[in-house]
Amino acid sequence: MTDLSTLAGRQAEARELMRRAGVLPVVTVASAGQGVAIARALVAGGLPGVEVTLRSPAALDAIAAIREQVPDAEVGAGTVLGAAQLRQALDAGAGFIVSPGTPADVAEAFAEAPVPVIPGAATPTELIALYNRGFRVAKLFPASSVGGVGLLKSLQGPLPGIRICPTGGIGPANAADYLALSNVGCIGGSWMLKPEWLDAGDFAAVTAAAREARAIVDRVRAG
Repeated sequence: MTDLSTLAGRQAEARELMRRAGVLPVVTVASAGQGVAIARALVAGGLPGVEVTLRSPAALDAIAAIREQVPDAEVGAGTVLGAAQLRQALDAGAGFIVSPGTPADVAEAFAEAPVPVIPGAATPTELIALYNRGFRVAKLFPASSVGGVGLLKSLQGPLPGIRICPTGGIGPANAADYLALSNVGCIGGSWMLKPEWLDAGDFAAVTAAAREARAIVDRVRAG
């Protein structure tokens, strides 16, 4: 059984991670080398958090390489679907874990994880289940499809104690609308990682887009 005080400490770390990140880039890599180049470009643009999704064969190697070669990056694993992937991500050196959804058995594994976890949810019922399990942060996915800003506003009253990272359908045009909400700790997205830039190795474009994203965060938080 998870010690709730230990889980609370890790959740506080997750909440602080979200605050530092502002925008958590969702990164799918073609190779470990590309992952390192992306992480460096994002950090240069002011986005230290790097969520490497376990959607490609190179993901685990990329996490390990980023951890070793980009010390200013906070690298974690995304699209973690179960306990086996959780163990693989931790073995690769992931400093945090993000999931798109959290069935009860996965929630139990996440509660035991030795690193901060941002578990996924799509409905108020799922968020309440996570809250009752001891989680105080969550990823709302796919955010725009399940209600977006309107849903998050509605959740402020009944669930004031949980900070959310909405992901899915978010970009420069609506990022500020999400970030302005009191229950949003950060937002997730991949708009600063356009496939054509990555295919061309144009990491300067990634840095420029990351810098623009950081500016949105700083502007909203200053206001």
